[in-house]
Amino acid sequence: MANKNIFKSRGATKSVPKTDTRNRAGGKAYKMSDRHALAQIAATNCFNGTFYATAQDNLKLAKKAAMDLSGDPEFIAKVAVYSRTKGYMKDMPAFLAVVLADTDPALFRRVFRKVIDNGKMLRNFCQMARSGAVTGRVFNLSSGTCRHAIQEWFDSRNPWSLFKASIGNDPSMRDILRMARPRPNTTEKEALFGYFLGKDISVRKSKGKVRMRDLPEVVQQYEQYKATKEGEVPKVDFRMLDSLGLGPMEWTEIARNAPWMMTRMNLNTFARHGVFKDQEVARLITDRLKDKEEILKARQFPYQMYMAYKATSGNDKIPFGVRDSLQDAMEIAIENVPEISGQIYVCVDTSGSMGCPITGGGGGWGAANPSQVSCVDVAGLFASAIVRKNRSAEIWTFSSNAKRVQINPRDTVMTNTQKLARAGGGTNISAPLRDLNAARAKGDAVIYISDYESWIDSGSNYRYYGTGLQDEWQTFKKRNRNARLICMDLTPRANSQAVEREDILQVGGFSDQVFNVIANFVEHGHGSDHWVNEIEATEID
Repeated sequence: MANKNIFKSRGATKSVPKTDTRNRAGGKAYKMSDRHALAQIAATNCFNGTFYATAQDNLKLAKKAAMDLSGDPEFIAKVAVYSRTKGYMKDMPAFLAVVLADTDPALFRRVFRKVIDNGKMLRNFCQMARSGAVTGRVFNLSSGTCRHAIQEWFDSRNPWSLFKASIGNDPSMRDILRMARPRPNTTEKEALFGYFLGKDISVRKSKGKVRMRDLPEVVQQYEQYKATKEGEVPKVDFRMLDSLGLGPMEWTEIARNAPWMMTRMNLNTFARHGVFKDQEVARLITDRLKDKEEILKARQFPYQMYMAYKATSGNDKIPFGVRDSLQDAMEIAIENVPEISGQIYVCVDTSGSMGCPITGGGGGWGAANPSQVSCVDVAGLFASAIVRKNRSAEIWTFSSNAKRVQINPRDTVMTNTQKLARAGGGTNISAPLRDLNAARAKGDAVIYISDYESWIDSGSNYRYYGTGLQDEWQTFKKRNRNARLICMDLTPRANSQAVEREDILQVGGFSDQVFNVIANFVEHGHGSDHWVNEIEATEID
Protein backbone atom coordinates (compact mmCIF):
# COMPACT_ATOMS: atom_id res chain seq x y z
CA MET A 1 0.00 0.00 0.00
CA ALA A 2 1.26 3.48 -0.82
CA ASN A 3 2.39 5.61 2.13
CA LYS A 4 -0.61 7.79 3.03
CA ASN A 5 1.58 10.24 4.90
CA ILE A 6 3.24 11.11 1.59
CA PHE A 7 0.50 10.52 -0.99
CA LYS A 8 -2.37 12.44 0.57
CA SER A 9 -5.33 13.30 -1.61
CA ARG A 10 -6.25 16.96 -1.92
CA GLY A 11 -9.74 16.09 -0.70
CA ALA A 12 -8.37 14.69 2.56
CA THR A 13 -6.23 17.78 3.08
CA LYS A 14 -9.14 20.19 2.74
CA SER A 15 -10.19 19.49 6.33
CA VAL A 16 -7.04 21.30 7.48
CA PRO A 17 -7.72 25.05 7.94
CA LYS A 18 -6.04 27.20 5.33
CA THR A 19 -3.18 29.42 6.46
CA ASP A 20 -3.50 33.19 6.19
CA THR A 21 -0.02 34.58 6.92
CA ARG A 22 3.70 33.81 7.00
CA ASN A 23 6.09 33.63 9.95
CA ARG A 24 9.42 35.45 10.01
CA ALA A 25 11.23 32.41 8.63
CA GLY A 26 8.94 32.46 5.58
CA GLY A 27 6.88 29.44 6.59
CA LYS A 28 3.10 29.27 6.44
CA ALA A 29 1.23 30.22 9.60
CA TYR A 30 -2.11 31.25 11.10
CA LYS A 31 -2.83 34.77 12.37
CA MET A 32 -3.64 34.95 16.05
CA SER A 33 -6.70 36.82 17.24
CA ASP A 34 -5.94 40.36 18.42
CA ARG A 35 -6.31 39.44 22.09
CA HIS A 36 -4.20 36.33 21.79
CA ALA A 37 -1.49 38.20 19.89
CA LEU A 38 -1.19 40.87 22.59
CA ALA A 39 -1.14 38.26 25.36
CA GLN A 40 1.56 36.23 23.61
CA ILE A 41 3.73 39.25 22.86
CA ALA A 42 3.37 40.60 26.40
CA ALA A 43 4.59 37.31 27.88
CA THR A 44 7.69 37.01 25.69
CA ASN A 45 8.80 40.41 24.35
CA CYS A 46 11.94 41.94 25.87
CA PHE A 47 12.33 44.49 23.04
CA ASN A 48 15.56 43.01 21.77
CA GLY A 49 16.55 41.29 18.57
CA THR A 50 15.76 37.60 18.17
CA PHE A 51 17.03 35.18 15.50
CA TYR A 52 14.64 36.38 12.79
CA ALA A 53 13.77 39.87 14.08
CA THR A 54 15.51 43.07 15.11
CA ALA A 55 14.70 45.00 18.27
CA GLN A 56 12.86 47.52 16.09
CA ASP A 57 10.77 44.70 14.57
CA ASN A 58 9.71 43.57 18.03
CA LEU A 59 8.82 47.14 19.01
CA LYS A 60 6.64 47.46 15.89
CA LEU A 61 5.01 44.12 16.73
CA ALA A 62 4.10 45.30 20.23
CA LYS A 63 2.81 48.67 18.97
CA LYS A 64 0.59 47.00 16.37
CA ALA A 65 -0.80 44.51 18.91
CA ALA A 66 -1.67 47.35 21.30
CA MET A 67 -3.10 49.52 18.51
CA ASP A 68 -5.32 46.70 17.27
CA LEU A 69 -6.89 46.57 20.75
CA SER A 70 -7.10 50.31 21.34
CA GLY A 71 -10.87 50.00 21.61
CA ASP A 72 -10.51 47.52 24.51
CA PRO A 73 -8.29 49.30 27.07
CA GLU A 74 -9.50 47.12 29.94
CA PHE A 75 -8.04 44.02 28.29
CA ILE A 76 -4.77 45.89 27.68
CA ALA A 77 -4.76 46.75 31.38
CA LYS A 78 -5.31 43.12 32.37
CA VAL A 79 -2.51 41.95 30.08
CA ALA A 80 -0.19 44.50 31.68
CA VAL A 81 -1.05 43.27 35.19
CA TYR A 82 -0.85 39.59 34.20
CA SER A 83 2.49 39.94 32.42
CA ARG A 84 4.00 41.63 35.48
CA THR A 85 2.44 39.76 38.39
CA LYS A 86 2.25 36.29 36.79
CA GLY A 87 4.72 36.43 33.90
CA TYR A 88 7.34 38.45 35.86
CA MET A 89 8.06 40.55 32.77
CA LYS A 90 9.67 43.99 33.06
CA ASP A 91 9.50 45.72 29.69
CA MET A 92 6.04 44.90 28.30
CA PRO A 93 4.10 45.86 31.47
CA ALA A 94 5.80 49.27 31.46
CA PHE A 95 5.16 49.58 27.71
CA LEU A 96 1.44 48.85 28.15
CA ALA A 97 1.26 51.31 31.06
CA VAL A 98 2.52 54.03 28.68
CA VAL A 99 -0.10 52.97 26.11
CA LEU A 100 -2.83 53.35 28.74
CA ALA A 101 -1.50 56.74 29.82
CA ASP A 102 -2.24 57.90 26.28
CA THR A 103 -5.62 56.20 25.86
CA ASP A 104 -7.31 55.77 29.25
CA PRO A 105 -5.83 57.83 32.14
CA ALA A 106 -8.18 56.31 34.75
CA LEU A 107 -7.15 52.75 33.87
CA PHE A 108 -3.54 53.87 33.69
CA ARG A 109 -3.62 55.04 37.32
CA ARG A 110 -5.07 51.71 38.45
CA VAL A 111 -2.56 49.68 36.46
CA PHE A 112 0.41 51.83 37.47
CA ARG A 113 0.00 50.84 41.11
CA LYS A 114 0.15 47.14 40.19
CA VAL A 115 2.87 46.93 37.57
CA ILE A 116 5.31 49.71 38.50
CA ASP A 117 6.23 47.91 41.68
CA ASN A 118 9.93 48.68 42.12
CA GLY A 119 12.68 51.07 41.06
CA LYS A 120 13.59 49.10 37.93
CA MET A 121 9.99 49.24 36.71
CA LEU A 122 9.80 52.98 37.43
CA ARG A 123 12.95 53.58 35.37
CA ASN A 124 11.53 51.47 32.52
CA PHE A 125 8.29 53.43 32.53
CA CYS A 126 9.98 56.85 32.62
CA GLN A 127 12.41 55.95 29.86
CA MET A 128 9.62 54.64 27.59
CA ALA A 129 7.30 57.56 28.33
CA ARG A 130 10.01 60.10 27.55
CA SER A 131 11.25 58.31 24.41
CA GLY A 132 8.16 58.91 22.29
CA ALA A 133 8.72 55.44 20.79
CA VAL A 134 5.57 53.89 22.29
CA THR A 135 2.74 56.11 21.08
CA GLY A 136 4.60 58.81 19.19
CA ARG A 137 3.99 61.20 22.05
CA VAL A 138 6.72 62.37 24.43
CA PHE A 139 5.11 62.50 27.88
CA ASN A 140 5.76 65.37 30.27
CA LEU A 141 6.33 63.54 33.54
CA SER A 142 6.02 66.73 35.60
CA SER A 143 2.37 67.35 34.79
CA GLY A 144 -0.94 65.59 34.35
CA THR A 145 -1.65 61.90 34.74
CA CYS A 146 1.96 60.70 34.80
CA ARG A 147 2.98 63.11 37.52
CA HIS A 148 0.10 62.10 39.78
CA ALA A 149 0.91 58.40 39.33
CA ILE A 150 4.61 58.94 40.04
CA GLN A 151 3.78 61.13 43.06
CA GLU A 152 1.66 58.30 44.48
CA TRP A 153 4.55 55.88 43.85
CA PHE A 154 6.91 58.00 45.96
CA ASP A 155 4.30 58.71 48.63
CA SER A 156 3.55 55.02 49.15
CA ARG A 157 7.16 53.96 49.73
CA ASN A 158 9.27 54.33 52.85
CA PRO A 159 12.73 55.95 52.72
CA TRP A 160 14.55 52.59 52.86
CA SER A 161 12.74 51.24 49.80
CA LEU A 162 13.40 54.52 47.94
CA PHE A 163 17.09 54.30 48.79
CA LYS A 164 17.15 50.73 47.51
CA ALA A 165 15.28 51.83 44.35
CA SER A 166 17.92 54.47 43.61
CA ILE A 167 20.32 51.85 42.23
CA GLY A 168 20.46 52.00 38.44
CA ASN A 169 20.77 54.43 35.60
CA ASP A 170 19.15 55.46 32.29
CA PRO A 171 17.34 57.20 33.91
CA SER A 172 18.83 57.54 37.37
CA MET A 173 16.80 58.44 40.44
CA ARG A 174 18.23 61.96 40.08
CA ASP A 175 16.90 62.11 36.50
CA ILE A 176 13.44 60.91 37.59
CA LEU A 177 13.19 63.51 40.35
CA ARG A 178 14.13 66.25 37.91
CA MET A 179 11.66 65.05 35.25
CA ALA A 180 8.66 64.22 37.46
CA ARG A 181 9.25 66.67 40.32
CA PRO A 182 7.49 64.68 43.03
CA ARG A 183 7.06 66.42 46.36
CA PRO A 184 8.34 64.69 49.51
CA ASN A 185 5.61 63.95 52.04
CA THR A 186 7.92 63.66 55.07
CA THR A 187 10.97 65.53 56.37
CA GLU A 188 13.05 62.38 55.98
CA LYS A 189 12.08 62.06 52.32
CA GLU A 190 12.78 65.75 51.75
CA ALA A 191 16.36 65.17 52.89
CA LEU A 192 16.56 61.97 50.85
CA PHE A 193 15.40 63.73 47.68
CA GLY A 194 18.11 66.35 48.22
CA TYR A 195 20.63 63.53 48.64
CA PHE A 196 19.51 61.94 45.37
CA LEU A 197 19.83 65.30 43.62
CA GLY A 198 23.48 65.53 44.65
CA LYS A 199 23.28 68.15 47.37
CA ASP A 200 26.20 68.25 49.80
CA ILE A 201 25.74 66.68 53.22
CA SER A 202 26.22 68.96 56.19
CA VAL A 203 26.19 68.49 59.96
CA ARG A 204 24.16 71.67 60.36
CA LYS A 205 21.11 72.72 58.42
CA SER A 206 22.12 75.22 55.76
CA LYS A 207 20.81 76.46 52.45
CA GLY A 208 21.47 74.17 49.50
CA LYS A 209 22.71 71.32 51.71
CA VAL A 210 21.24 68.21 53.30
CA ARG A 211 21.56 67.81 57.06
CA MET A 212 22.95 64.37 57.94
CA ARG A 213 20.57 63.83 60.87
CA ASP A 214 17.53 64.32 58.60
CA LEU A 215 18.54 61.47 56.27
CA PRO A 216 17.17 57.93 56.81
CA GLU A 217 19.30 55.92 59.23
CA VAL A 218 20.46 53.49 56.53
CA VAL A 219 21.78 56.40 54.41
CA GLN A 220 23.61 57.84 57.40
CA GLN A 221 25.21 54.44 58.06
CA TYR A 222 26.19 54.09 54.42
CA GLU A 223 27.77 57.55 54.18
CA GLN A 224 29.64 57.14 57.45
CA TYR A 225 30.96 53.73 56.41
CA LYS A 226 31.94 55.06 52.98
CA ALA A 227 33.95 57.81 54.65
CA THR A 228 35.65 55.74 57.38
CA LYS A 229 35.46 52.04 56.30
CA GLU A 230 34.95 51.33 60.00
CA GLY A 231 32.23 49.61 61.96
CA GLU A 232 29.48 47.29 60.77
CA VAL A 233 28.94 47.01 57.03
CA PRO A 234 25.61 48.73 56.27
CA LYS A 235 22.80 46.50 55.08
CA VAL A 236 22.51 47.95 51.58
CA ASP A 237 22.62 46.47 48.10
CA PHE A 238 26.11 45.18 47.33
CA ARG A 239 26.28 47.38 44.23
CA MET A 240 26.53 50.38 46.55
CA LEU A 241 29.55 48.79 48.23
CA ASP A 242 31.28 47.18 45.28
CA SER A 243 33.45 50.21 44.49
CA LEU A 244 34.68 50.72 48.05
CA GLY A 245 37.56 48.20 47.92
CA LEU A 246 36.14 45.89 50.59
CA GLY A 247 38.03 42.90 51.97
CA PRO A 248 36.96 39.30 52.79
CA MET A 249 35.57 40.24 56.21
CA GLU A 250 33.29 42.91 54.73
CA TRP A 251 32.17 40.68 51.85
CA THR A 252 31.38 37.90 54.30
CA GLU A 253 29.14 40.30 56.20
CA ILE A 254 27.45 41.35 52.94
CA ALA A 255 26.80 37.72 52.04
CA ARG A 256 25.41 37.04 55.50
CA ASN A 257 22.70 39.69 55.03
CA ALA A 258 22.06 39.38 51.29
CA PRO A 259 18.50 38.73 50.05
CA TRP A 260 17.76 35.64 47.97
CA MET A 261 18.07 37.18 44.50
CA MET A 262 21.31 38.97 45.28
CA THR A 263 22.72 35.71 46.65
CA ARG A 264 21.76 33.80 43.51
CA MET A 265 23.35 36.42 41.26
CA ASN A 266 26.65 36.77 43.15
CA LEU A 267 27.88 33.31 44.07
CA ASN A 268 31.02 33.73 41.96
CA THR A 269 31.61 37.19 43.47
CA PHE A 270 31.35 35.76 46.97
CA ALA A 271 33.76 32.97 46.02
CA ARG A 272 36.24 35.45 44.55
CA HIS A 273 36.29 37.40 47.84
CA GLY A 274 36.76 34.31 50.02
CA VAL A 275 33.29 34.30 51.57
CA PHE A 276 32.90 30.52 51.47
CA LYS A 277 35.97 30.01 53.66
CA ASP A 278 33.61 30.81 56.51
CA GLN A 279 31.74 27.50 56.87
CA GLU A 280 28.94 29.05 58.88
CA VAL A 281 28.19 31.55 56.09
CA ALA A 282 28.48 28.77 53.48
CA ARG A 283 25.80 26.79 55.34
CA LEU A 284 23.68 29.94 55.71
CA ILE A 285 23.80 30.56 51.94
CA THR A 286 23.06 26.90 51.21
CA ASP A 287 19.94 27.03 53.39
CA ARG A 288 18.89 30.41 51.96
CA LEU A 289 19.05 29.26 48.33
CA LYS A 290 16.66 26.35 48.98
CA ASP A 291 14.28 28.26 51.25
CA LYS A 292 10.87 27.81 49.64
CA GLU A 293 9.37 31.01 51.02
CA GLU A 294 12.35 33.08 49.82
CA ILE A 295 12.29 31.48 46.36
CA LEU A 296 8.62 32.25 45.83
CA LYS A 297 9.00 35.79 47.19
CA ALA A 298 11.90 36.49 44.80
CA ARG A 299 9.65 35.77 41.76
CA GLN A 300 12.48 34.20 39.80
CA PHE A 301 12.24 32.57 36.40
CA PRO A 302 13.25 28.90 36.48
CA TYR A 303 15.84 29.69 33.80
CA GLN A 304 17.55 32.19 36.12
CA MET A 305 18.35 29.38 38.55
CA TYR A 306 19.66 27.34 35.65
CA MET A 307 21.79 30.33 34.63
CA ALA A 308 23.28 30.51 38.13
CA TYR A 309 23.97 26.78 38.05
CA LYS A 310 25.77 27.09 34.70
CA ALA A 311 27.68 30.19 35.79
CA THR A 312 29.08 28.46 38.89
CA SER A 313 30.01 25.24 37.09
CA GLY A 314 33.71 24.53 37.48
CA ASN A 315 34.28 27.08 40.24
CA ASP A 316 36.00 24.94 42.88
CA LYS A 317 35.86 27.82 45.37
CA ILE A 318 32.09 27.30 45.68
CA PRO A 319 31.22 24.40 47.99
CA PHE A 320 29.29 21.50 46.49
CA GLY A 321 26.43 22.06 48.91
CA VAL A 322 25.90 25.63 47.65
CA ARG A 323 25.72 24.57 43.99
CA ASP A 324 23.56 21.58 44.89
CA SER A 325 21.10 23.85 46.67
CA LEU A 326 20.42 25.52 43.30
CA GLN A 327 19.09 22.17 42.13
CA ASP A 328 16.85 22.05 45.20
CA ALA A 329 15.71 25.60 44.40
CA MET A 330 14.84 24.54 40.86
CA GLU A 331 12.73 21.64 42.11
CA ILE A 332 10.81 24.06 44.34
CA ALA A 333 10.38 26.63 41.56
CA ILE A 334 8.77 24.06 39.25
CA GLU A 335 6.72 22.18 41.78
CA ASN A 336 3.51 23.37 40.09
CA VAL A 337 4.30 21.31 36.97
CA PRO A 338 1.09 19.39 36.20
CA GLU A 339 0.75 15.63 36.43
CA ILE A 340 -0.98 14.58 33.21
CA SER A 341 -2.67 11.21 33.09
CA GLY A 342 -2.02 8.96 30.11
CA GLN A 343 0.69 9.01 27.48
CA ILE A 344 2.49 12.32 26.92
CA TYR A 345 4.89 13.36 24.19
CA VAL A 346 7.12 16.39 24.82
CA CYS A 347 8.65 17.90 21.66
CA VAL A 348 11.65 20.22 22.10
CA ASP A 349 12.75 22.53 19.31
CA THR A 350 16.55 22.31 18.92
CA SER A 351 16.81 24.16 15.58
CA GLY A 352 19.37 26.90 14.96
CA SER A 353 17.07 29.80 15.80
CA MET A 354 16.61 28.37 19.29
CA GLY A 355 20.24 29.20 20.01
CA CYS A 356 19.43 32.91 20.46
CA PRO A 357 19.23 34.32 24.03
CA ILE A 358 15.85 33.87 25.72
CA THR A 359 15.63 37.62 26.33
CA GLY A 360 16.72 38.41 22.78
CA GLY A 361 19.84 40.27 21.73
CA GLY A 362 19.96 42.38 24.89
CA GLY A 363 18.94 42.33 28.53
CA GLY A 364 16.04 44.79 28.43
CA TRP A 365 14.73 48.12 27.11
CA GLY A 366 17.89 49.97 26.02
CA ALA A 367 20.20 47.25 27.37
CA ALA A 368 23.06 45.71 25.43
CA ASN A 369 23.93 42.43 27.16
CA PRO A 370 22.05 39.29 26.15
CA SER A 371 21.03 36.59 28.57
CA GLN A 372 23.53 33.75 28.85
CA VAL A 373 20.63 31.33 28.63
CA SER A 374 19.27 30.49 25.18
CA CYS A 375 15.79 29.54 24.04
CA VAL A 376 16.90 25.92 23.67
CA ASP A 377 18.14 25.97 27.29
CA VAL A 378 14.69 27.08 28.44
CA ALA A 379 12.93 24.56 26.17
CA GLY A 380 15.08 21.77 27.59
CA LEU A 381 14.45 23.00 31.12
CA PHE A 382 10.67 23.02 30.71
CA ALA A 383 10.71 19.60 29.04
CA SER A 384 12.86 18.18 31.85
CA ALA A 385 10.51 19.65 34.43
CA ILE A 386 7.48 18.06 32.76
CA VAL A 387 9.18 14.65 32.61
CA ARG A 388 10.12 15.00 36.28
CA LYS A 389 6.42 14.86 37.19
CA ASN A 390 5.30 12.64 34.27
CA ARG A 391 7.84 9.85 34.22
CA SER A 392 6.32 7.85 31.38
CA ALA A 393 6.49 10.83 29.02
CA GLU A 394 8.49 10.50 25.82
CA ILE A 395 10.94 13.26 24.84
CA TRP A 396 11.41 14.15 21.19
CA THR A 397 13.79 16.78 19.83
CA PHE A 398 13.44 18.23 16.36
CA SER A 399 15.19 20.51 13.92
CA SER A 400 15.17 19.39 10.29
CA ASN A 401 14.01 15.96 11.47
CA ALA A 402 12.78 14.45 14.72
CA LYS A 403 14.62 12.21 17.15
CA ARG A 404 13.43 10.42 20.26
CA VAL A 405 15.71 11.11 23.24
CA GLN A 406 16.11 8.82 26.24
CA ILE A 407 16.53 10.66 29.54
CA ASN A 408 16.19 9.41 33.09
CA PRO A 409 13.27 11.17 34.80
CA ARG A 410 14.93 10.49 38.17
CA ASP A 411 17.86 12.70 37.21
CA THR A 412 17.61 16.31 38.30
CA VAL A 413 16.04 18.92 36.05
CA MET A 414 19.45 20.62 35.77
CA THR A 415 21.11 17.43 34.52
CA ASN A 416 18.45 16.60 31.95
CA THR A 417 18.29 20.19 30.69
CA GLN A 418 21.99 20.07 29.82
CA LYS A 419 21.39 16.90 27.78
CA LEU A 420 18.68 18.56 25.69
CA ALA A 421 20.17 22.04 25.21
CA ARG A 422 21.97 21.77 21.86
CA ALA A 423 20.77 23.92 18.94
CA GLY A 424 21.39 23.60 15.19
CA GLY A 425 19.65 22.89 11.88
CA GLY A 426 16.43 24.02 10.19
CA THR A 427 12.96 23.97 11.69
CA ASN A 428 10.47 21.23 10.84
CA ILE A 429 7.94 21.49 13.64
CA SER A 430 5.66 18.75 12.32
CA ALA A 431 8.48 16.17 12.27
CA PRO A 432 7.77 14.56 15.71
CA LEU A 433 4.04 14.20 14.98
CA ARG A 434 4.83 12.92 11.50
CA ASP A 435 6.95 10.13 12.99
CA LEU A 436 4.36 9.39 15.70
CA ASN A 437 1.68 9.13 13.02
CA ALA A 438 3.84 6.84 10.93
CA ALA A 439 4.14 4.57 13.99
CA ARG A 440 0.38 4.92 14.65
CA ALA A 441 1.20 6.04 18.18
CA LYS A 442 -1.44 6.40 20.87
CA GLY A 443 -1.35 9.41 23.17
CA ASP A 444 -3.28 11.80 25.39
CA ALA A 445 -1.22 14.99 25.16
CA VAL A 446 1.48 16.42 22.92
CA ILE A 447 3.46 19.37 24.29
CA TYR A 448 5.58 21.51 21.99
CA ILE A 449 8.19 23.98 23.26
CA SER A 450 9.48 26.11 20.40
CA ASP A 451 9.87 29.53 18.78
CA TYR A 452 7.46 28.28 16.03
CA GLU A 453 9.56 29.57 13.12
CA SER A 454 8.89 26.42 11.10
CA TRP A 455 9.64 26.58 7.38
CA ILE A 456 10.79 23.15 6.17
CA ASP A 457 7.30 21.66 6.43
CA SER A 458 5.79 24.46 4.37
CA GLY A 459 6.84 22.44 1.32
CA SER A 460 4.99 20.21 -1.12
CA ASN A 461 3.25 17.91 1.36
CA TYR A 462 1.35 20.87 2.85
CA ARG A 463 1.29 23.25 -0.11
CA TYR A 464 -2.46 23.39 -0.58
CA TYR A 465 -3.93 24.37 2.78
CA GLY A 466 -2.57 24.31 6.32
CA THR A 467 0.68 24.11 8.23
CA GLY A 468 2.50 20.84 8.69
CA LEU A 469 1.79 20.85 12.42
CA GLN A 470 -1.95 21.36 11.96
CA ASP A 471 -2.10 18.69 9.28
CA GLU A 472 -0.25 16.09 11.36
CA TRP A 473 -2.24 16.99 14.48
CA GLN A 474 -5.53 16.30 12.74
CA THR A 475 -4.18 12.93 11.63
CA PHE A 476 -3.11 12.21 15.23
CA LYS A 477 -6.57 13.24 16.49
CA LYS A 478 -8.32 10.71 14.27
CA ARG A 479 -6.66 7.94 16.29
CA ASN A 480 -6.71 9.80 19.63
CA ARG A 481 -10.03 11.64 19.83
CA ASN A 482 -9.51 13.06 23.33
CA ALA A 483 -5.89 14.12 22.86
CA ARG A 484 -4.78 17.71 23.47
CA LEU A 485 -2.03 19.77 21.87
CA ILE A 486 -0.17 22.30 24.01
CA CYS A 487 2.07 24.85 22.29
CA MET A 488 4.47 26.78 24.54
CA ASP A 489 5.94 29.74 22.65
CA LEU A 490 9.19 31.38 23.78
CA THR A 491 9.47 34.38 21.43
CA PRO A 492 7.14 37.28 20.50
CA ARG A 493 4.86 36.78 17.51
CA ALA A 494 1.33 37.35 16.24
CA ASN A 495 1.01 34.04 14.37
CA SER A 496 1.03 30.37 15.18
CA GLN A 497 1.50 26.95 13.61
CA ALA A 498 -1.84 25.67 14.91
CA VAL A 499 -5.31 27.19 14.88
CA GLU A 500 -7.09 28.34 18.01
CA ARG A 501 -9.64 25.71 19.03
CA GLU A 502 -10.81 23.76 22.07
CA ASP A 503 -8.28 20.91 21.89
CA ILE A 504 -5.27 23.22 21.34
CA LEU A 505 -3.71 25.44 24.01
CA GLN A 506 -1.33 28.17 22.86
CA VAL A 507 0.53 29.90 25.66
CA GLY A 508 3.53 32.22 25.63
CA GLY A 509 6.16 32.93 28.23
CA PHE A 510 8.99 31.45 30.24
CA SER A 511 7.93 31.85 33.86
CA ASP A 512 6.68 28.96 35.96
CA GLN A 513 3.17 30.42 35.60
CA VAL A 514 2.98 28.62 32.26
CA PHE A 515 2.74 25.37 34.21
CA ASN A 516 -0.35 26.66 36.02
CA VAL A 517 -2.02 27.47 32.71
CA ILE A 518 -1.20 24.01 31.36
CA ALA A 519 -2.48 22.33 34.52
CA ASN A 520 -5.73 24.28 34.31
CA PHE A 521 -6.15 23.38 30.65
CA VAL A 522 -5.43 19.70 31.24
CA GLU A 523 -7.85 19.52 34.17
CA HIS A 524 -10.69 21.64 32.84
CA GLY A 525 -9.84 22.00 29.15
CA HIS A 526 -11.96 23.27 26.31
CA GLY A 527 -12.24 26.73 24.88
CA SER A 528 -10.09 28.06 22.04
CA ASP A 529 -9.26 31.15 24.14
CA HIS A 530 -8.24 29.26 27.27
CA TRP A 531 -5.12 31.31 27.99
CA VAL A 532 -6.79 34.59 27.04
CA ASN A 533 -9.63 33.72 29.41
CA GLU A 534 -7.13 33.22 32.24
CA ILE A 535 -5.77 36.71 31.58
CA GLU A 536 -9.31 38.07 31.33
CA ALA A 537 -9.89 36.86 34.90
CA THR A 538 -7.01 39.02 36.18
CA GLU A 539 -7.99 41.56 38.83
CA ILE A 540 -6.76 45.07 38.02
CA ASP A 541 -7.31 46.47 41.52
